[in-house]
Amino acid sequence: MKAAIFYGAKDIRVENVPEPQSVGIGEVRLKPFWCGICGTDVHEYAMGPIVIPSKPHKLNGSILPQILGHEFSAEVLEVGKGVINVKVGDRVSVMPLLSCGICYFCSRGDNHLCTSMACIGLSCEWGGIAEQAVVPAANVFKLHDNVSDVAGALVEPTAVAAYGVDRGNVRPGDTILITGAGPIGALAALYAENLGARVYVSELNPNRQKMMNDLGVATLLDPTKDDVIAAMKDATGGIGVDAVIECSGNERALQTAIKAVRSGGYVVQTGLHTKPASIEPMELAEREITYTGTWCYPVTDWPRIIDLIGRRGLAVEKVVSSKINMDDINSKGFEELVSPTGTETKVLVRGH
Repeated sequence: MKAAIFYGAKDIRVENVPEPQSVGIGEVRLKPFWCGICGTDVHEYAMGPIVIPSKPHKLNGSILPQILGHEFSAEVLEVGKGVINVKVGDRVSVMPLLSCGICYFCSRGDNHLCTSMACIGLSCEWGGIAEQAVVPAANVFKLHDNVSDVAGALVEPTAVAAYGVDRGNVRPGDTILITGAGPIGALAALYAENLGARVYVSELNPNRQKMMNDLGVATLLDPTKDDVIAAMKDATGGIGVDAVIECSGNERALQTAIKAVRSGGYVVQTGLHTKPASIEPMELAEREITYTGTWCYPVTDWPRIIDLIGRRGLAVEKVVSSKINMDDINSKGFEELVSPTGTETKVLVRGH
């Protein structure tokens, strides 16, 4: 079977590898439909290995080379002994996080903070950019009939985005700012608007600006032209927004977030900063601003996100800029996504 395999920075190869030979107790064999290229994958391509282990992973022994893909939908081809949540032929979305189940955080239900956490497609034998994969049945969730295969591949980034908004305590009627309109920021805007919030988005990239305009769920600001802080004060009678979801991983955006939020409001760090950022702790204290981070999502969130897409009409497919074949993953996928002049925002790769 074909699979996209990461060997190192700028070294992803589409190769023929043996099909899975067996399905263990509590496992399922899958045929991936679509898999998203995540920002984490792009970082790995540009400068990895970072998350992908170069020595055996302590949870499962996984090591380079790695079949990529952790945002995917699939069809169930085979179920192992003891599997009762899905059957052959079901369409599913894969929750990729793997946890030990026994550490302090797992015992509290915070499996996404597991001290030994691994991830399908990053630190696991299998990944979603392949013609087949074997994963624990506990990690697959059946899709509603009205949730497409494409939308099923977007459950994972939607869960990331929704968790950021939830950590901001966003409620109907709130006014919020999202800094950065990559796929996570755009999905956060969709989710927050669906909750009943009034949404503003700050984004300077023209392609992402176009995507946000096409989504039609937020007022768009260009930080190279607009005074974002002043605009947020004007929009809220001088008070400031209830929450800022910082999705860019940019120091200036974080500083803007703290100035734009109201006293007693929330700044949520969802975008990943790759270097230290300067903030003023005194301002957080004086204005009682809650500054909190997010890492992935609660692993129990999957059915809720699928339900949001299927029953509340969350139009997640609109964030997809291209769908490509596996053989084109470098030229039409990663190279476009790392290029400063690239036009892609969210690329999905066909699994078979």
